[in-house]
Amino acid sequence: QVQLVESGGGLVQAGGSLRLSCAASGVMFGSNAVAWHRQAPGKQRELVAVIAGGGTTNYADSVKGRFTISRDNAKNTVYLQMNSLKPEDTAVYFCQTTILSRTVWGQGTQVTVSS
Repeated sequence: QVQLVESGGGLVQAGGSLRLSCAASGVMFGSNAVAWHRQAPGKQRELVAVIAGGGTTNYADSVKGRFTISRDNAKNTVYLQMNSLKPEDTAVYFCQTTILSRTVWGQGTQVTVSS
């Protein structure tokens, strides 16, 4: 069974940093694209960043220059380094991938940025 487990969320002051991790079990997802999404209270889930199997990355305009997505295939883990955090970054962050046409989501990790 494929599972994604996020960690690294927490409470941080504006301007601070956090690094989220997304660890996969049940599959080696080194050749798969992995995405980070977030959902703030009362808002739709939005795509934050994507890393392709080959390492190409894309970011939402709202996080460009502040967030960096990366992967360590040996550890079967994808990371989201978040710098210069803003209160509007407050949300539950989810990682997601697609394995054999099946979309897999993690359970999410809460990020709260205080002003």
